[in-house]
Amino acid sequence: MIQVVGLTKWFGAKRAVDGISFSVARGEVLGFLGPNGAGKSTTMRMITGFIPPSSGRVKVGGFDVVEQPIQAKRLMGYLPENAPAYTDMTVHGFLNFAAEIRGLRGAARPRAVQRAVEMCFLESVLHQSIETLSKGYRHRTCFAQSIIHDPEVLVMDEPTDGLDPNQKHEVRGLIRRMGEKKAIIFSTHILEEVDAACTRAIIIDRGRIVANGTPTELRQKSEGAGAVTLRVKGVGSAEVSARLRQVSQVKRVAVLEEKNGSVSLRAFPASNANGELARAIGEAARGWQIEQLQTEEGRLDEVFRSLTMPDTGKKSET
Repeated sequence: MIQVVGLTKWFGAKRAVDGISFSVARGEVLGFLGPNGAGKSTTMRMITGFIPPSSGRVKVGGFDVVEQPIQAKRLMGYLPENAPAYTDMTVHGFLNFAAEIRGLRGAARPRAVQRAVEMCFLESVLHQSIETLSKGYRHRTCFAQSIIHDPEVLVMDEPTDGLDPNQKHEVRGLIRRMGEKKAIIFSTHILEEVDAACTRAIIIDRGRIVANGTPTELRQKSEGAGAVTLRVKGVGSAEVSARLRQVSQVKRVAVLEEKNGSVSLRAFPASNANGELARAIGEAARGWQIEQLQTEEGRLDEVFRSLTMPDTGKKSET
């Protein structure tokens, strides 16, 4: 539903987006991650046709966004950054206006407004002017306009920005449910949203894609993926470390904590571990009083930092 090929954007001498390519299929929720200034919002604006690319192409539902903008934009809903709206309108008036300019006529228009109001939990502020709304309700109102015409493609820039924890939970659940039938891409810098709503995620840094995969695949890029945490009682850290280093599947050992007669260590897997590290360490620790033996999944925040911190020797992949 979304095809991005070689997308580049220059602002004067600054290259904000650097030749990125990816696609989003129906039934996918793609999280677009990156630090501030990485090019997330610029990419969103080019996908929606809000700004033209310097080079490259974007197709939505098979329509080129630059050459066939009307056909492409009919398929899209867009939640921009900072949730802009006409603040002198009421919530109902704004949504009715959004439905009208989306081409909804007759009985279809009030049905669409009511559906968006219910999905975004706006009943209590329906006749309130937007300028009097809290940031959270204002954001919900702009979210509602993006889905007013039940689009096949949703593009959202920081959809949970300014929401309280309960509202974030509601919006993530809504995105996840809608993603079963639509193609959705949303930008975020909140890593927990990858697990909460995404089927796949892209990490972008300095305008280039540095990782692309499912949450599980991204975690496997973490140094700690597959590592085993061991806590034993009654044995010193030196003795435990020495024995673990003799295990062929262990690459290195780090002491995490030693207190109250217990020691915690983490053993990192060597290339020949093949998922057998926990079993091998359990064998090596036989005879000790084991309080914990746990295989780590890897951490998204560790992957994010390793790929987006300066001077880490990153390599682009699409």
